[in-house]
Amino acid sequence: MDDLEKAILISFDESVTFDSVLKSQAVAYVQQIKENPSICRICIEKLSFCKLAQVQFWCLQCLHEALLVKYLSMTPDEKSFIRKSVFSIACYEAVDVNGNSLVKVLDGPAFLKNKLAQIVVFLIYFEYPLIWPSVFMDFLPNLSKDAVVIDMFCRVLNALDDELISLDYPRSGDEVAVAGRIKDAMRAQCVPQIVRAWYDIILMYKNSNPELCTSVLDSMRRYISWIDIGLIVNDAYIQMLFELMLMDVLPDQLRGAAAIVILAVVTKGMDYKSKLTILQSLQISRVFALVMGDSDSELVSSVASLVTGYANEVLECSKRLNSEDGKGVSLELLNEVLPSVFYVMKNCEVDSAFSIVQFLSGYVGTMKSLSPLTETQLLHLDQILEVIRVQIQFDPLYRSNLDMLDKIGREEEDRMVEFRKDLFVLLRNVGRVAPDVTHNFIRISLSSAVTSSEKRNVEEVEAALSLFYALGESLRDDAARSRTDLLGELVPMLILTRFPCHSNRLVALVYLETITRYMKFFLDNTQYIPIALGAFLDERGVHHSNVNVRRRASHLFTRFVKLLKPKLVPYVEIILQHLQDKVAEFTRMDTASNEEDGSHIFEAIGLLIGMEDVPPDKQSDYLSSLLSPLCQQVEVALSNAKAHNPGGSPAQIADIQQIIMAINALSKGFSERLATASRPSIGLMFKQTLDFLLQILVVFPKIEPLRCKVTSFIHSMVNTLGASVFPYLPKALEQLLPESQPKELVDFLVLLNQLICKFSAGVRDILEGVYPIIASRVFNILPRNDIQSGPGGSTEEIRELQELQRTFYTFLHVITTHDLSLVFLSPKSRGYLESMMQLLLYTSCKHKDIPVRKSCVQIFIRLIKDWCARPCGEEKVPGFQSFIVEAFATNCCLYSVLDKSLEFRDTNTLVLFGEIVLAQKVMYEKFGNDFLHHFVSQGFPNVHCPQDLAEQYCQILQGNDIKVLKSFYQSLVEKLRLQQNGSLVFR
Repeated sequence: MDDLEKAILISFDESVTFDSVLKSQAVAYVQQIKENPSICRICIEKLSFCKLAQVQFWCLQCLHEALLVKYLSMTPDEKSFIRKSVFSIACYEAVDVNGNSLVKVLDGPAFLKNKLAQIVVFLIYFEYPLIWPSVFMDFLPNLSKDAVVIDMFCRVLNALDDELISLDYPRSGDEVAVAGRIKDAMRAQCVPQIVRAWYDIILMYKNSNPELCTSVLDSMRRYISWIDIGLIVNDAYIQMLFELMLMDVLPDQLRGAAAIVILAVVTKGMDYKSKLTILQSLQISRVFALVMGDSDSELVSSVASLVTGYANEVLECSKRLNSEDGKGVSLELLNEVLPSVFYVMKNCEVDSAFSIVQFLSGYVGTMKSLSPLTETQLLHLDQILEVIRVQIQFDPLYRSNLDMLDKIGREEEDRMVEFRKDLFVLLRNVGRVAPDVTHNFIRISLSSAVTSSEKRNVEEVEAALSLFYALGESLRDDAARSRTDLLGELVPMLILTRFPCHSNRLVALVYLETITRYMKFFLDNTQYIPIALGAFLDERGVHHSNVNVRRRASHLFTRFVKLLKPKLVPYVEIILQHLQDKVAEFTRMDTASNEEDGSHIFEAIGLLIGMEDVPPDKQSDYLSSLLSPLCQQVEVALSNAKAHNPGGSPAQIADIQQIIMAINALSKGFSERLATASRPSIGLMFKQTLDFLLQILVVFPKIEPLRCKVTSFIHSMVNTLGASVFPYLPKALEQLLPESQPKELVDFLVLLNQLICKFSAGVRDILEGVYPIIASRVFNILPRNDIQSGPGGSTEEIRELQELQRTFYTFLHVITTHDLSLVFLSPKSRGYLESMMQLLLYTSCKHKDIPVRKSCVQIFIRLIKDWCARPCGEEKVPGFQSFIVEAFATNCCLYSVLDKSLEFRDTNTLVLFGEIVLAQKVMYEKFGNDFLHHFVSQGFPNVHCPQDLAEQYCQILQGNDIKVLKSFYQSLVEKLRLQQNGSLVFR
């Protein structure tokens, strides 16, 4: 062993055998040798005489690297030496030109042969066919030497495909050009001979060396896509490949490789007429039985890919060929292969390149134009439904995860929800093509699930219920209400069933979702309502053992009640009895420890007992029995807070929140007419409750969640009590107003907007009292210009400021559009008039949100109409007219629209522009020549408006057609933009 070999071994050593100093020296020495100008010759000599695999690999790696760097600068003699040497090694040469015995690299491990194949491919890249035209033809005679040469030849072909030809990898333009050159040369020179060699090798070695034959088939599979298909599709070759697949004495790996070669033939790109002829000639039915074997075997997997690939190609032919003969043959072949395809889809792992949904959707698509369908086609559609049923089933492996809904369960459920979407679309498509088949299949699936034993697979039951649920998307309302068809049989069957696996979360959820989907059925079939109520109210629904099911059941029950409440009057008493324990949970302390939100239950109860069909005395008793204990619980919490814990504990706060939400939900079932006119005693109970809950704001003035919940309840009371809520508003608003945080101001403004929209002038006194406080706080919080959203623009604080700004503009807009603008002129509010005007002016000109700008322009229009008399009339607000004419008109109506960022193709921008034009019309009507003189004589010259256009503007403005004015002004603005120099400054 010489120094280089020792150095290579030391540098490759990963153990601690050698100290770091020695290893560093070895690495340095090896690097020094690499830099030798004769490194290629050194490597080849080492390969010839050294038997150490590490040294051989180093030499091959080093030779490859040297070629990558130095090949183009090598002399012809150097290239020739490397070519001959490398080819000699690849062909298992035993002696050199001098008669010396050589080490055979091909006797070494696979990684050496793979690296050698890479070097051969490198030489082919640069030298074939111009410099080394005989490379493939030279290989062929050497194949008879030994199986290792055949193996090496396969590795070269595979490496050539991987490194250059295959389009499975991204290629540069140069690589594509070189690949084209090599393929053209091979087709012209040696492909027939290579194909013949493959055939002979397989015949010779199929029994003695099946692994070698598998390698040959793998190479063949790669090359079929671009060689003459006639070389493979002939009696001899096809017969041999099918014999390999069908000979059960051969290893599965070899039989599977033969199947993949046939698949390459099937999927080769070609004219569809020629493709169909080939597909027909294959007589693929010979291998159908093979997919019935062990689904985990390599053979079954390969044959499954062949069957599905074949079916996919036949389907494409049926879609692409227009002739009757072509379509007829395609459908015959599809009919022949589909049973096996369906078996594969249900029982085998399908090749990822084959999309089950895409294939089945394509097949169903071909059925749309066929009428009537044959018995065979109807049977196939039934099989497609069975495939869907199997595919939508959850994996039992995740059963406990899905039931507990842990992290793994959530991920699996999310994945399955997404996966099912396309399958349910397919289900609807089958339903359109063959509704009777689809309905019968779902009938059988559900019947099977209903009659299942306790051992029945949870996943099968869930899938059957999911199919019935999905069917509802394709049924019209009239079908969903009919008793005479499918639903008349299946809905009663469903609601009468108590599945042994009903404790499972998924089964319980889809069961309730399905009843809810078909709840219109009960409108005309009221005899089933008591049974359906049982499903929601017993251990299948709100009393289920799983908290997730209980929550969802409460929500679905509320939907059920909303639709059917007129039909539920006879059952109110029964429903309340079943929900008594649920209600009681909210009349005990520590409800915060309860994982459920009871608002849905209380909303459902409110909808039921709030109906006018409920007798008045009963209604009062029901409501009192619900409100009294809830309010008592709040009273206890408030008393404890006053005595022991003024700030309130987190548990207390959570308790009170839950109770307010429950009362709020309950109130939604009571109309204003019932609570104020027909049954005022009901309204009185809610007034007392409101008065009581307002104490929460006194005891806990700083607890934002409680303030939010009380505010929400006031919203509800405005709808329920109407004008009779007024006596309670001063106290409520007084308690809600002290806080100045943006989020709470937003909530407060939303409440005021509701009051203004409902009562208009009725809230003027209230507004005059609160507006100055609101204005003071808003103008202190909001900047006069844009809210900066720079580096910290996505923070919660910025978002809250933006929300406050939008809500405040809405508030001002609601005030002005409800004839309440005099509120701004009250003695306490006048001090904020200037700030309001400046904020509105800036926003109407510069705000990035176009709808916000439009609102501000509309506010100005209303103020002009409200505060300004006809020309020469008395000025209601001193200085307002001059502000409008000099500031608003010029900056908003002229300068801002000249900004090219205002895009007229945008719908919102056009609406804003229309309001700006309307503002000009209103200003002219109110201010006459005062407006016209300033706008045209002073504004237009600043933007270089030609005199003739200015005069034309005056004429059109004085007319009565607003559409003509808008059209002309848009044209004028676009002309001024073209000649505008620099940007106009907002003043």
